[in-house]
Amino acid sequence: MSKVLDDAWADRMPNLPLATKKEALVLASIVEKETGIAAERATIAGVFVNRLRKGMPLQTDPTVIYAITNGAHKNNGKGTLGRRLLRKDLQIDSPYNTYKIVGLPPAPICNPGKDAIIASLHPEAHDYIYFVADGTGGHIFSKTLAEHNRNVSQWRKIRRTQSQSKK
Repeated sequence: MSKVLDDAWADRMPNLPLATKKEALVLASIVEKETGIAAERATIAGVFVNRLRKGMPLQTDPTVIYAITNGAHKNNGKGTLGRRLLRKDLQIDSPYNTYKIVGLPPAPICNPGKDAIIASLHPEAHDYIYFVADGTGGHIFSKTLAEHNRNVSQWRKIRRTQSQSKK
């Protein structure tokens, strides 16, 4: 990992809002946890870079899950939290809670893979600020809060339908 990080850092995109390799690793760890879809990694990294540049909170659920669990696995390895993230969880006091802090958390939330490291140092250039699950394992991206809120509403409908079909 150190070699991948060193190489990617040396070849990074100019003018990123990342001052150190450690910050790059922290961002890569968030990207790693946000998606398992390789084609989305650079897009998601681009969203976070856009938020960092704007001084916005990253508001990423995996950092809250890390804050709650301290990274320990639960639920027999099926998930670190073992339940759905709740609105009250977003209020936890922690330097890892990116709903309450602006910028990156103090350390990585996982050991990111090569692709997440590269994506974080070569993020996709776009105007997206938001993303939410799309119900297929991927995400839908948006440029405005109004657009994002519509996407969140759609995701909640999908989640309700999925929950009802499991009963």
